[in-house]
Amino acid sequence: MTKYKLGDLCRIASAKRIFENEYVDFGIPFVRGQEISDGSLLDQNSVFDCYISKERYEEIKQKYGKPSKGDILITAVGTIGNLCYLDKDIDFYFKDGNVIWFSDIKDFCCGLYLYHFMKGSFFKDQLKYYMIGAVQKALTMDMLKKVNVPLPSLSEQKKIAAVLSALDEKIALNKKMNQKLEAMAKRLYDYWFVQFDFPDENGRPYKTSGGPMTYNETLNREIPEGWIVVDINNLCDVVDCLHSKKPDYCFENEDSYLLALENITKEGYIDFSEKYYISNHDFKEWTSRICVKENDFLFTNAGRAGDMGMVPEGVSCAIGRNITAVRPKNVNPWYLRCFFKSLYMQEQILNNLDQGSFFMSFNVRSIKKLQVLIPSKKMMDKFTAAIEPQLKQIEKNNSENSRLTALRDKLLPLLMNGQVVVV
Repeated sequence: MTKYKLGDLCRIASAKRIFENEYVDFGIPFVRGQEISDGSLLDQNSVFDCYISKERYEEIKQKYGKPSKGDILITAVGTIGNLCYLDKDIDFYFKDGNVIWFSDIKDFCCGLYLYHFMKGSFFKDQLKYYMIGAVQKALTMDMLKKVNVPLPSLSEQKKIAAVLSALDEKIALNKKMNQKLEAMAKRLYDYWFVQFDFPDENGRPYKTSGGPMTYNETLNREIPEGWIVVDINNLCDVVDCLHSKKPDYCFENEDSYLLALENITKEGYIDFSEKYYISNHDFKEWTSRICVKENDFLFTNAGRAGDMGMVPEGVSCAIGRNITAVRPKNVNPWYLRCFFKSLYMQEQILNNLDQGSFFMSFNVRSIKKLQVLIPSKKMMDKFTAAIEPQLKQIEKNNSENSRLTALRDKLLPLLMNGQVVVV
């Protein structure tokens, strides 16, 4: 295995900054650092909210270049090290210089191998050494050029890349399935509980067919007659985390760990691929208020304030700082999950955010103000019977992805240093 400097394996470039007066309503979409996640650009139909003109794009592309198929993108400011491998040519550009890309990769270096190498601990440890900035960390092209990259033979690189890419493809497939299942559940919830066109006794859409409605002051809208709005404290236990200093990392057994903010994804799931293990003594202290379990909900209090994840089957663990647990006691948890992802919830989060000295928070006090729309028992039972299989499949896919991610991350250094050989 031969070691090279990253600058000797590829060309390293960054984007030209585009100023606001160059934005247009339609044209070539911008990609920001936040839209580079887990190896891919996020959903291109939804994340692009501003553009550069086709003419200006062509001008910049000719003068400065742009990423193309086979290139690798990396976030270089703020959130460091998010990666994306371009498996096809896409017309896009960057709003700022927060993304660096690697192109013109040498023939003796497999681009996918290089991409997987960059996801590993050896590369990330070097990034920590080369980062600059006291408040906001950043990478520079000159520093990245100095990073060491071990290269086995090209044939071995391709074998390693194929194994790791197969795991990535399965993870991506599960995520796509989850997006479709989530969209189906949301569509049904909105149709029944926002538009109120659930099937009436004759199978016709309730509100459209003239079903009786009554005005609700809490939600500031009409709801079906007989439905109620209930204070969340009558439906759930709301339990705050400990506000002590985070305990030291300590692995004593597989069951003693706590979940941190980063385990709650912005898509609304809980990622168990990286667990923060603590001693049995600390675990007892950090579960003194609550040991979260299946069907509990976890809310982030700060950072991405108001993000939510539902605890899946078989989990029993502690929660870290800036997380609040909500435990259903008088409401179906599958209905509550859909409510927590609904327009009603989004409105209440915005209305109940606390303004702190440095950032907004969605804390215990905010959560205890929530009001939940409760339909008739018959309608709730019918709805949960329809969506529970879909939501359980999402949980199953997430659990599989956590295992595959942990396997991929474990295999990565073993394959890179030759401890595991692909035959």
